Amino acid sequence: QVQVVESGGGLVQAGGSLRLSCTASGRTYSSSAMGWFRQAPGKEREFVAVIRWSAGRTYYADSVKGRFTISRGSAKNTVYLQMNSLKPEDTAVYYCAATNYLGSDYAEPRRYDYWGQGTQVTVSS
Repeated sequence: QVQVVESGGGLVQAGGSLRLSCTASGRTYSSSAMGWFRQAPGKEREFVAVIRWSAGRTYYADSVKGRFTISRGSAKNTVYLQMNSLKPEDTAVYYCAATNYLGSDYAEPRRYDYWGQGTQVTVSS
C-alpha cells in the first residue's frame, strides 16, 4: 500500500506565497518522479509541475513557469511546491502524485500511479 499525503494549502491574498509539501510512503515503493496537479471547480485536472529524481529535471506548465518551483526534499519520495506571486486563477485543489513513468507524457494524469487526497489553495483578489 502506498500513501501520498499533501500539506500546506490555505488562503492567501493575490501576490502572496504558499509552500506545499508531499510525501509518498510505502514499504517497497520507490518512485522515479513526483508531480503536482490542480483542479478548479468545474474544470479538469491540470498538470502543474513534475520533478524526476535521477537528474533532478523539472517541467512546468506555462501558466506557472517563473512563479512556481518544484523541488525534492532530503527524505526519499518527498517533494515541495513553492508558489510565489499567486493569482486568483491559481485557486484549486492541488494534488500530489507519484510515478515511475519517465516518458514525454508527464503532463497526463493517467501516467501517475498514486495520488494524494489534495489540499485546497485559495487566492483572494
